Amino acid sequence: MTTPGTDPKPRPRTGPGRPAGLRRTGPVAGVWPAALAVTVAGWIVVAARGGDFLTVTNAVTILQNCVALGLVAVGQSAVILTGSLDLSVAHLISLGTLVAAETMESGGVLVAVLAVLALCGAVGLANGLIVTGLGVNAFIATLGTAFILRGWIEDTYTGPAGKVPASFQHLGYDRIGPVPVSLFLLLAVAAALWLITRRTRLGHHMYATGGDEHAARLSGVRTRRTVVTAHILCSLCAGAAALFLAARLGAGAPWAGTEARYDLESITAVVLGGTSLAGGRGGVAGTLGGVLVLAVLDSVFNQLAVDPFFKNVVRGVVIIAAVALYARGRRTSQERTA
Repeated sequence: MTTPGTDPKPRPRTGPGRPAGLRRTGPVAGVWPAALAVTVAGWIVVAARGGDFLTVTNAVTILQNCVALGLVAVGQSAVILTGSLDLSVAHLISLGTLVAAETMESGGVLVAVLAVLALCGAVGLANGLIVTGLGVNAFIATLGTAFILRGWIEDTYTGPAGKVPASFQHLGYDRIGPVPVSLFLLLAVAAALWLITRRTRLGHHMYATGGDEHAARLSGVRTRRTVVTAHILCSLCAGAAALFLAARLGAGAPWAGTEARYDLESITAVVLGGTSLAGGRGGVAGTLGGVLVLAVLDSVFNQLAVDPFFKNVVRGVVIIAAVALYARGRRTSQERTA
């Protein structure tokens, strides 16, 4: 028997004070064992073909490939947590490398870094205001921004531009032992985003807005401001990726972001990391695991000289399987608590 007025099945409190995403991290935790499994499987397959997968050189390559995608993806995870997304990051990265290289050629490294971050912050602010102020769907709004950036790039540039000084290129190539220096940039940005999403009021509001925007608004959360801030954070992370790629390339490249498809790749990493595209569930830690899975898969494919078409097929299967497993686990959990 239960006392009248009590709930026989107490339900955990949700809302801005304690968002569901902070309590349930199953998919997020599961991506790291998955990354280990992919690494072991890749090692076995490459070894069976006469290759050597577990080498220092290959490990360094995998870590370097994680940096640019990881920077974009952790920013993308922040905006997806609010129930939004950003498809303009690839073109923003391309423009960022061009601005960085041209400014470094004439105005110095610090001025270039500030210019790129200011540009990216402005684009993120514009995306957030379009989504929240005009009520445009995030997919359409950021896709429109991407077309604007693409048009500007194609009208202004015909190829690589600017020059990055050797002092800044150390970011792209230097190592401390076997660890690339650029990896510390990724870890610093990821740690900052983790702290914001997990330990600040803004982070709680991001989870609450993504979980149920209407309920969050009724609870006093300024949901529009939260979404705008998330878009700014996402664009700033894209700016960090642009600076890293400029250091790697030594110049600005109009295709730096689009050729690698950082828009779709970043969303893929976020989904693999267990963050729900509907918002309100997931986190940066899982996103980093998703980035590692993609980087390891790319390394395996490159060593096996796999056809690009087959690469995309495998990636598509992996994404569908990850989302299906996540959805199944969520349904099972809901049935148990019902």
